[in-house]
Amino acid sequence: MRRFAETCEAVAATTKKNEKVRLVSAYLGSLPLTDAARAAVFFTGGAFPRCEEKVLAVGGSLIWQAVRRLAELDSDTMAEVYRKHGDLGAMAEEVLQNRTAPGGLSLGEVAAAFEELANCRGSAQKLVLVEELLRRTEPVVAKYIIKIATGELRIGLKENLVEEAIAQAFNRPLEQVRRASMLTGDIGTTVRLAAANELAAAPLRLFHPIGFMLASPAETPAEVLENFPAGVLVEDKYDGIRAQAHKSGQKVMLFSRTLDEIVEFPELFAPLAALPGEFILDGEILAWRDGRPLPFTELQKRLGRKQPDLWLSHEIPVSFVVFDLPYQDKEPLLDAPLAERRQRLGLLLDGPRATQLKLAPMGFCASTEELQRAFDAALARGHEGVVAKARESLYTPGRRGRFWFKLKQPLGTLDVVVTAVEYGHGKRRGLLSDYTFAVRDKDGLVTIGKAYSGLTDVEIRQFTDYFLNHTIEDQGFRRRVEPTVVLEVAFNNIQRSSRHESGYALRFPRIVRLRPDKSVEEIDTLERVRELYEKQAPERADGA
Repeated sequence: MRRFAETCEAVAATTKKNEKVRLVSAYLGSLPLTDAARAAVFFTGGAFPRCEEKVLAVGGSLIWQAVRRLAELDSDTMAEVYRKHGDLGAMAEEVLQNRTAPGGLSLGEVAAAFEELANCRGSAQKLVLVEELLRRTEPVVAKYIIKIATGELRIGLKENLVEEAIAQAFNRPLEQVRRASMLTGDIGTTVRLAAANELAAAPLRLFHPIGFMLASPAETPAEVLENFPAGVLVEDKYDGIRAQAHKSGQKVMLFSRTLDEIVEFPELFAPLAALPGEFILDGEILAWRDGRPLPFTELQKRLGRKQPDLWLSHEIPVSFVVFDLPYQDKEPLLDAPLAERRQRLGLLLDGPRATQLKLAPMGFCASTEELQRAFDAALARGHEGVVAKARESLYTPGRRGRFWFKLKQPLGTLDVVVTAVEYGHGKRRGLLSDYTFAVRDKDGLVTIGKAYSGLTDVEIRQFTDYFLNHTIEDQGFRRRVEPTVVLEVAFNNIQRSSRHESGYALRFPRIVRLRPDKSVEEIDTLERVRELYEKQAPERADGA
């Protein structure tokens, strides 16, 4: 594991992509195959392959406690070191420098420890396991164990570069490596296939989710048609949960965009099982009633429930709107053009089917005027906008390209005030770049969200100095600050939330601009938030 950490240090020290690939390639090529597979997974910044649904559930607070106990330092000293690095792993490396490790850990021992952590449920027991793991190794290795455990490797090494390194280490075609990695969802298995020269035989495995094909954002219909002058296929853009349905025999599983299993909608399983053959469907789960989609905030009420709630499933029924078919009857369709995939999908869903399954309607637009009309009609139906797709587009999992474009409804905005700030990571370490913000209520200010995008690097540096001098309470990672900085934030919609004092949260908030022209007394109120929340639900539900 020490050589892994040293390789990571070397990778982080260079900005040259080819050198990063060379370093990883040389390291992987020097290892026994089992260790090379483990290291490849760790290089992607995770403890487990993408296809596995295991999570460590080890948060920053728990790691902070474990490191503090090992270092025998007070919280103020720890916080000072953290602020210097803006990274838990780098903090641990520094504060543990004076400890003598009993011996080095192997890649296999770290992988086994991650397995044990994933299988452990209690936070107290996890704390003991993390502390013992870090106790057994050198500071630099502890640094990278923590980075992997928190998903914050941040050495400029994305999965596509690890794929390049595998191709180089085993002298295999890069496209074969990437395809095998995508089909298996397991970079470790890809290493084994590359070593055996069996990449071409990589299977697309049912019940192991593949990445979803993604659409690139476009601002106007004209921008879309610039890429497709001959016209585009157009579907509504739905505001629900992107889902992948895998079916073989009577077995059905649903997976989310994060490749996690979805279990909250049991009424979808029987209709999917009733369809013929085996397949993978790509679509969107929507809250749906009386022929109309309900707001995402309604659908959200059904999430996170381990046990089915019959009342909720009746009150908030769902439909699965299907728009793509990446696999059917042992035949991957990733390299088939969209027009063919849609034709096969139509045949699969042709005939009697449950009301919970819907084939996404698709039209064709050859001009900006037609695309604008399709966009307006989608909004009138209660959807977010439209997705425009090239007829010939292949299904490229997990990547945005120039074959699918999304046009969305403009975001709403609120004027808010910053009440707390947190240190960022990576290039923003040491900078206060994550802003918690609030609206006004009759009793004072109530938080409603947090945003970390929208300001320039210069603005963030300026505000770091400002907030350091206007801190009310230093909490280590976080600072409560004087409520003086007013921002305009954009969002998709508003949802109920117990996380914030306001009782609401903004979905996908981002900072639009600073509002130095406004005082705290002029920011939006909780009453205004309630009005927007109440307004969005009826409009989405009854088509007003």
